Amino acid sequence: MAAAVVLSLFGGRVLQLQAVDASAYALAATRELTTSVIIPASRGPILDRTGVPLATTVEAVNVTVDQTLIGDRLAVARELAPLLGMTLRDVRTRITGQRRFAYVKKNVSPDMWHRVKAANLVGVFSEPAPRRTYPAGDVAGNVVGFVGSDGTALAGAERAFDPVLAGKPGHATYELGAGSRQIPIGGESDVPPTAGRGVRLTLDRDIQWYAQQVLAAKVKEAGARSGSLVVLDVRSGDVLALATAPTVDPGRPGRTRGADRGNRPVEEAYEPGSVEKPLTAAALFDSRSVTNSSVFTVPDSLHRGGHVIRDHDPHPTKQLTFDGIIAESSNVGTILASERMDKDLLRRYLAKFGLGSKPGLGLPAETAGDLPASFTDLSRDTIAFGQGVSVSIVQMADAYQAIANGGLRLPARLVAGYVGSDGTVEPTPRPEPVRVVSARAAAQTRRAMEAVMQKGGGTGAKIEIPGYRLAGKTGTAQQVSSSCGCYRDFTASFMGFAPADAPRLAIAVSLQRPVNGHYGGVLAGPVWRDVMSFALQRMHVPPTGRKAPTVPLFPAG
Repeated sequence: MAAAVVLSLFGGRVLQLQAVDASAYALAATRELTTSVIIPASRGPILDRTGVPLATTVEAVNVTVDQTLIGDRLAVARELAPLLGMTLRDVRTRITGQRRFAYVKKNVSPDMWHRVKAANLVGVFSEPAPRRTYPAGDVAGNVVGFVGSDGTALAGAERAFDPVLAGKPGHATYELGAGSRQIPIGGESDVPPTAGRGVRLTLDRDIQWYAQQVLAAKVKEAGARSGSLVVLDVRSGDVLALATAPTVDPGRPGRTRGADRGNRPVEEAYEPGSVEKPLTAAALFDSRSVTNSSVFTVPDSLHRGGHVIRDHDPHPTKQLTFDGIIAESSNVGTILASERMDKDLLRRYLAKFGLGSKPGLGLPAETAGDLPASFTDLSRDTIAFGQGVSVSIVQMADAYQAIANGGLRLPARLVAGYVGSDGTVEPTPRPEPVRVVSARAAAQTRRAMEAVMQKGGGTGAKIEIPGYRLAGKTGTAQQVSSSCGCYRDFTASFMGFAPADAPRLAIAVSLQRPVNGHYGGVLAGPVWRDVMSFALQRMHVPPTGRKAPTVPLFPAG
């Protein structure tokens, strides 16, 4: 009887296995023999304005191994080592063990993998490993940024536009055949990756490269902590160059100290000093508080709010036209002129110039600088000549663009468009223009800035580009030193545009904490001249053929 019961139970189990649970066991077996593989999406390129790649993705694979499937390890190593360009010892070490997954070599080219695959070695596999490369090296490295070894976007445009560039990974299901060979199953479970779109910047690679070379050389010569430079197309607001020194090679970011991996032109705020005076001048002209020929009696110092404010160099009391005040960069004269205008009105003008607001280029860590919410009489006086307010150099370049463009500020733009896989470009919308001052006031300011470049008194008189009329402004700003909490260090700047009578390019240059000299006209001026000369030629901007007027710096008689 007991035997009959046992046999009946055994028979029932057989029936269950054959009929009831057959499908479940088949599914389990299938799962044991299948695997799902993530297929990375190809990251979109970052291009300059002409389509030259600054960052791109190179297809590559990682060669992997299931160590438990390797038979004669020495024989496999001897065959694999020359195919991968590795030593026999290294290969043998990496294929020896009991690990089901191990790397033999990463970032192998597709051609190299095809040769390995053709060897038909049991237990040797591959996985997709697209590799990010930067063909231009450190050109625009501070703008482009970089990704980590795992493809994570870490800095610059790579990080800012990662949602556009990254795309969407896919996945595929494989059956594991003899020797754990991957046999594609296909079907609805497979999802192909979606490639990322490209980002076309407004940068011009050649202008960017030249700007970096000239700036880096001057930073080294001056012993400066750093330097920044911006080139804008006056007619569009497009950023043609956004340079900093020291900079970073995005292909080797680990070789650059952390402080130099960022993007100073948009991240660093500083007191601009005298390069702010043209903004004050434009506000004074627009409010009809002064004219170019308004005359002021200018001592070398003033007492304001319990403080003594001086011109850079001592001088006897003298009379200057307002053009002369800007040309000689008189702090005292600028204060006397600014006191003719309501202090809140001056603040509103500076805000329209873009001070106190982020430029909106879309890059990480953009600073808005600091424009006080309200002005006291003393802060109005100091801000009028560029102290007591902080800015980024992009903000200053954008403000100068407005003066060059007849008083209409075209907010700076860095991204020209997004590029699809078929090469079509979807342009980005242009920011709304801002009317800052009238065309009349802008023309009056341009005249004052040409006076800066005039021989016989202008602080920028030594900066020349044969055939071109130039409008510029020097700046030698004091900077608070962290060692004493007092004004001790300097910012040397030069900013302006050309041709002065038909503006096309605006350039801003600043050097922070130079030790071999500190005057803006001496240090930053030559950088401005060289980069402007190169950019004018690069953009095919001819001289107008018209001579600059002689601007009276002193009253007649």
